[in-house]
Amino acid sequence: MMDGFTRTEIQTSGARIVTVHAGSGPPLLLLHGNPFTHLSWHKFAPRLAQEFTVVATDLRGYGDSSKPPGGADHSGYSFRAMAQDQVEVMAALGFERFFAAGHDRGARVVHRMCLDHPDKVLRASIHDIIPQHHLFNHVTQAWATASYHWFFMIQKAPMPERLMSADPDFFIEKKLAKTQQGLSFFGRQALEEYKRCFRNPETVHAMCEDYRATATVDLAMDTEDFAAGKRIMCPVQLLWGATGAVGRLHKPAEVWTRYATDIRDAQALPCGHYLSEEAPEETYKAMRSFFTAP
Repeated sequence: MMDGFTRTEIQTSGARIVTVHAGSGPPLLLLHGNPFTHLSWHKFAPRLAQEFTVVATDLRGYGDSSKPPGGADHSGYSFRAMAQDQVEVMAALGFERFFAAGHDRGARVVHRMCLDHPDKVLRASIHDIIPQHHLFNHVTQAWATASYHWFFMIQKAPMPERLMSADPDFFIEKKLAKTQQGLSFFGRQALEEYKRCFRNPETVHAMCEDYRATATVDLAMDTEDFAAGKRIMCPVQLLWGATGAVGRLHKPAEVWTRYATDIRDAQALPCGHYLSEEAPEETYKAMRSFFTAP
């Protein structure tokens, strides 16, 4: 599905990361969200590869990347650990500085990467998220209802894992079919790959560890950084779905001014949460414009 891309596996200091790459030009790292793999970018990654060296990975715990232990404090699945993986992947490919784009969980990895490795990320395109520090400090009934899985998946193992894995295809289809469009905009082969990976109990456990880390060690890091006034310093693009929970329940551009110093572009796209799947043309054009801007 990623025509022209070379697939490899790169061992980082903490995980084995499935990586695909293609193209030439400035390096651009693409990071997927939950419950996806690098294939979430398949609708336009080949077009981006005409102008950029595109690198797309499976985050640790996701897809066919390895599933290291989360540890007693779940820090093995913190966004700090995930960001470190990606910096090492890019270094292994010869890129010390690069553009980065992320959706959902991948966007949270990009956010942490910009804070922990400000010398690495030249520009950051952040798709359809509100910083978890803001969310956990401004919980509303509407957000908790729309994002029920945040509170379900952080429960102590193995309760959520067993329930999710009891009928994994039902769970993932129900979770992804958020609108009247259902699953219609997902590529058939990509959706089957997402389901294949989700049938692996180790993947489900890793996903839960990701969410547990978000509510504990990640939130602690974010709280400390926020109190210290630490923000993203590189140019930032914010994209979100006009009809998704982020667009309906929040004011993304306003919220992000407290977390980033240089927001160059902020726009709602005509879709829900899954930008690259629902609105691939609009997402591609916005990203290309941002990453080619002087």
